[in-house]
This record gives sequence, structure tokens and C-alpha cells, in this order.
Amino acid sequence: MLTIGNLAKKTGTKVQTIRYYEQIELMPEPGRTEGGQRRYGDAEIDRLSFIRHSRQLGFSLDAIRELLDLGDHPNRPCHEADAIARRQLKQVERRIARLEALRTELNRMVHECSGGRTADCRVLEVLRDHAACLTDHDGIGA
Repeated sequence: MLTIGNLAKKTGTKVQTIRYYEQIELMPEPGRTEGGQRRYGDAEIDRLSFIRHSRQLGFSLDAIRELLDLGDHPNRPCHEADAIARRQLKQVERRIARLEALRTELNRMVHECSGGRTADCRVLEVLRDHAACLTDHDGIGA
């Protein structure tokens, strides 16, 4: 059995994050010692590792909750998990497309720079022309 600190070290997760996952019920309430100290076993290590890997792949907490629920019910159809993964893949593909557009724009700005004075700077000119067009929902705003 591990303490929360040891679980954090073993999984590369912050203690505060583990507590948060417990609060939102992604992680089950742990067993406790007589002194009230949390104790974790292999099942909790596996579950937390699953959550961490899912987060690294960009899954939302709601999607992870759905995936965990599917994993907790081994007789449910796999196509449900596949649908969740496909949704995530589409989101990643949209982000990649936005990033590729950003790279193209940045490359253009950099290559058009003449190295002269800031009054004639192509980078600053492009940013002034497009600053009003950027929004938070583009994933690149403030």
C-alpha cells in the first residue's frame, strides 16, 4: 500500500491532482489507516496511470470518465470506446490544421522580413493587420 506522496511519485502526478481526481470522483475514495492517512494499491496505480495517459493524449475529463466507466463494465460494446477515441482524433486533427496554418503564416512573416527598421517591419505589419481577427475560439487568442 502506498501513501498519496508515493502514489504521486510512482505515477508522476501531483498530490493536488490526485486529490482533485478524488473530489470529482475519477479516482475512488481511498482506504485509510487508523490515523486517517490515505492508502493506495495496484488498482489505484493502474487507474491513475490510465487517467494520466488519457490526459497526455488530450482526452477531456468527461471523456476519461466515460472511458473509465466502459472499462469498469467489461461486457459493454467496444464501439463506445472507439467513438470516444474517434472524437478525440477529430479534435486533434483540427488542432493540427490550425497549427499548420499558424506555421505557414509565421514562416511567411519571417521570410518577408527585410531586416530593416521597425517602421518597415513586415512581422509587425502583419500582426497589426490581423490582430483584430484572432479570437479565443481559434485556440491562439489571449
